[in-house]
Formats: sequence, C-alpha cells, structure tokens
Amino acid sequence: MDIKVLGIGCVKCKALEKSVREAVEEMNIQANVTKVQDIVEILDYGILRTPGLVINEKVVSSGHILSVSQVKEIIAKNL
Repeated sequence: MDIKVLGIGCVKCKALEKSVREAVEEMNIQANVTKVQDIVEILDYGILRTPGLVINEKVVSSGHILSVSQVKEIIAKNL
C-alpha cells in the first residue's frame, strides 16, 4: 500500500501525517508512507486545500485533519 500525505509543512499537515503513521502501526499493515511537499506535485493531484491524503494514487481526503480512527477506516476501505 502506498500512502501519501500532501502538504507544505503546516501544522495540519504534520498532524495528518502523525495520524496516518499511527494508524498504519496500529493496523500492523505494510505501507509506504511518504510526505509530499512539492506544490506542483500536490496540484497534480487536484488538491486545492491541504492536507491531502492519497492511497494508492487515489485522493481520499483533502482539507481535513483526520483522527487515527478516521484514517484507519479509510485505509480499511482501500485495502
């Protein structure tokens, strides 16, 4: 599973990245979690509001800080 957190380094983006990493660890799944900070690459995903969450190249959330439980739900739906 490939998970990307899109954001330029704001507090909200860091919070989402933390939630994603915790969710992956709690679910005990193999996932490559990366942070994308390049604005051009973020815009290529069609994200207008950060933070954004991309799972396997599909945008699943944008503009929201998600809790660990919310991230776990989203991951489970995209396994």
